[in-house]
Amino acid sequence: MSNTNFKKMKTYQLEGTPRESVGKKATKALRKENLIPAVLYGQSPVDLPYKGKLNKGEKVVETESGKGIIVTDFVVSVDGVRNLIYTPNIYLVELTLGGKAIKAIVKAMQFHPVTDNVLHIDFLEVFENKPIVMEVPVILEGYAEGVKAGGKLNLEMRRLRVKAIYDKIPETLTVNVDHLGLGKTIQVGELAFEGLELINAKNSVVCAVKLTRAARGAAAAAGN
Repeated sequence: MSNTNFKKMKTYQLEGTPRESVGKKATKALRKENLIPAVLYGQSPVDLPYKGKLNKGEKVVETESGKGIIVTDFVVSVDGVRNLIYTPNIYLVELTLGGKAIKAIVKAMQFHPVTDNVLHIDFLEVFENKPIVMEVPVILEGYAEGVKAGGKLNLEMRRLRVKAIYDKIPETLTVNVDHLGLGKTIQVGELAFEGLELINAKNSVVCAVKLTRAARGAAAAAGN
């Protein structure tokens, strides 16, 4: 199976402001101003000790490889990220940070356990030659044979993890279910999408046509 309806991820314009004060007191003050602390993780490794010039909000963090990456602390407004966060869609973020244009994706978000307000956002810088891992929404298309026979189609995995260059990642993964019979499933290992590597376990069930009480009755009657 392949993705026949390829559409690139939509882009999202976002303005960020680098910050140097990152303590709890400073963070609390930012949230009172409807600002959200954020971090941008670079993907280009740098030699340590780093001898280059760092801009406001930037620092070098050592990685397990012994190299370093540049990490930038910044803030975004609540209104600025509202449509980026509260949506089922995925986006390539065109981030403007300190006058610099950066392409990135949302890597992780932290929410308040009671209010559900966003407390923190991690972004990952992306490049044309470096694959990234991202969760992509799954869309089912077609009319399953098992549904025609009285079964119920269930989407078991709403998103799949893919690895690819960012401009090869579509906004959705379309899975055709026309030939999916009653009691049958489609597993990750049965799917293939051009330019993408699926990271989920191959035996994970993406969707299934499950037997309903009416379908069981019809099957029993047909067997007699």
